[in-house]
Amino acid sequence: MSVLVPVELPDWAWQRAEVRQALRTRDIGAVFRCVQQYAGASQSRIATATGMTQARVNEIINGRREISRLDVYERVADGLGMPDDARHLLGLAAGRDTRNGGPAFDLAAFPEVVRVYSAQAAASEEIRRQAATAEELDVLAVRGLGLIGLNDSLLRSSLVREAGDRVRARVLLLDPGSPALALRAAEIGESTESLAGGVHVTEARLRELCAACDMRVYRYRLLPTWRLVRVDSTVFVSAFDAGWEGHESATYKVVETPHGPLYRGFRRMFEAMVGEGVRTV
Repeated sequence: MSVLVPVELPDWAWQRAEVRQALRTRDIGAVFRCVQQYAGASQSRIATATGMTQARVNEIINGRREISRLDVYERVADGLGMPDDARHLLGLAAGRDTRNGGPAFDLAAFPEVVRVYSAQAAASEEIRRQAATAEELDVLAVRGLGLIGLNDSLLRSSLVREAGDRVRARVLLLDPGSPALALRAAEIGESTESLAGGVHVTEARLRELCAACDMRVYRYRLLPTWRLVRVDSTVFVSAFDAGWEGHESATYKVVETPHGPLYRGFRRMFEAMVGEGVRTV
């Protein structure tokens, strides 16, 4: 098997605003165009470095094809020699060559991550479709307005079913009186009062649904890290960061498998937060 030789970009290129925005939104076409500009690499050279065909690279650059598989993102990161901070913006772990504890596994060996979306909006259609027939629905959010609190939110319509078909829903929201909420408000440039008010609105709107479904709402006090939607045996998860909201980051679709650690880990985390949370609805 031939060894892929990475394309070398100057260190300053990875710090440019347009490069970092392309990584954050997983716009690989834009990343490839920056590689052409700042490294002088041809489409053929990019293809050789990332294990693709030149035709595939051309389609990605011109917006006719998108990347959704996590192992392909890894191959792109390796082929472009991305530094760890660039990999993190793309939603990947640190480079394999910096990890300790033995050899890294091919991501294809972990089938519980079945798809990666550039943002929640790209996954919304599938989330709605699965939630419409789900028996159980778990949500971990900050205020949850866009997910479940408003009439046109992502999940609200899935909570009202025909008579006899009641979904079991649990929602974790950030405690409006916690120091973590004030910190999160500062991170996203919003007032504490506004963010706290959003939590109160969501709680009030979810209280209206108690007659239609088995609704339970809890408050947690940790600084938000994960944004999670579980529909039965599938979890859609994204991350909060100081630089962006959870719905703006990449969304990972994780399914339950016999030995997969991610799905079980997120379930365990959610159950622990419910156990320590304060129920409000």
